[in-house]
Amino acid sequence: MRTLFDRLFEASGWLAGLFMIGTLLAVLSSIFGRIVPALDLHGADAYAGYCMAASAFLALATTLRRGEHIRVTLVINRLSDAGYRRMDVFCHVVALAVACALAWYSIQLVQQSLNYNDISTGLDATPLWIPQIGMAVGTTVLALAFVAELVDLLAGRKVREESGEMARTE
Repeated sequence: MRTLFDRLFEASGWLAGLFMIGTLLAVLSSIFGRIVPALDLHGADAYAGYCMAASAFLALATTLRRGEHIRVTLVINRLSDAGYRRMDVFCHVVALAVACALAWYSIQLVQQSLNYNDISTGLDATPLWIPQIGMAVGTTVLALAFVAELVDLLAGRKVREESGEMARTE
């Protein structure tokens, strides 16, 4: 099950990278469209924003699993090992609750946009549920990543190193 989740998190990261390339292509289209009008893509600025948002949300889970999110450890590093573990479990539970709420409301937003046929206000009139899917999928995968992190923490597969950072044991 862990390898399935790890593959999902990696796939989400790769998809985030593809959306980052999409951002680049939309910006380049906007730039070159000013020089050569035939290359102009209506709504390129909006598409760049949609791709950037999807990229940011889809990268959250893989960033978490790799331990690349910023952790403020000023207080937690001063705790004993037992206190550190309890505080880390508490923080993961709170983060899981926040991620689940964010995923729930993101999915609700996509459903509302579908039900009301919301479209963007730009010339391209993009149905808003399409760019909102990136946020919904990204936050859902982030919630799954927090579940996996919490399970690893409770199972003892994450331990505190001398530096105070958490490391995985396999």
